[in-house]
Amino acid sequence: MPLKDILVHLDTTARSAGRLELAIDLARRHDAHLTALHVVDIGLPLIGMADGSGGAAIASLVDQMREDGLADARRIEATFRERLRQEGLPGEWRVAEGMVAEMVTLHARYADLVILGQDDPDAPGTSPVGLAGDILFGAGRPVLVVPYAGKHTAVGRRVLIGWNASREAARAVNDALPLIASAESATVLAANPRGGLAGLGEEPGADIALHLARHGATVTVEHHVAPSVPDADLLLNHATDMTADLIVMGAYGHSRLREFVLGGVTRTILKQMTVPVLMSH
Repeated sequence: MPLKDILVHLDTTARSAGRLELAIDLARRHDAHLTALHVVDIGLPLIGMADGSGGAAIASLVDQMREDGLADARRIEATFRERLRQEGLPGEWRVAEGMVAEMVTLHARYADLVILGQDDPDAPGTSPVGLAGDILFGAGRPVLVVPYAGKHTAVGRRVLIGWNASREAARAVNDALPLIASAESATVLAANPRGGLAGLGEEPGADIALHLARHGATVTVEHHVAPSVPDADLLLNHATDMTADLIVMGAYGHSRLREFVLGGVTRTILKQMTVPVLMSH
């Protein structure tokens, strides 16, 4: 399925501008409609005011926070509309009020791809899976997560595919086909491939590479066996070695709770990613 409807989440962080440029680049290259979503999420005070002024003061504070949030939205909207005008791209602006995860999940269901920013891994209280985990489980759509650090205004020239023959990996490859097929090069990496009926076969990665080649992709296959090295590290190291600008992988082969408690490839990638990652669940 071609990418014809892209949703990008824009917020008040400094990284939002770069995320918009990446989204514009994808929309231009794929002749896609670009929708920007900003969520005004003011939360609610959980305790009374320290001076005992009570409900009236809380209501006033909430109103002021909402007005500030809507003012931020107008500023971001102006930038978005100006960039659309400059590029001659079709698109639309949306503002939603509520919890960020719930609002982005809802709007993502009507897009081919949703573009999010990686949560700041060093921020206090940051969840190990963050917004991306919520959207992956709730929206049923592929998520392109843009790293918190570095400059990433284009993706899809050199693609690394993390392949483990799972349902999630197959879904991610299918969702990323428009990017993989148009890439200058794509590498299928089987990290510590397993054998057996549920494994990757005698030539790990060969079958999915053949499938991609039939879609016009230029594909090479590699498999690394290093049992003492976590699969996520093998994937990230290889992305650096080949100067990949996009990783494609399945997300949450285990339950999200197990990933949260025990760790896993998805959790590690979301925390340590150095290039944009397209994930599907």
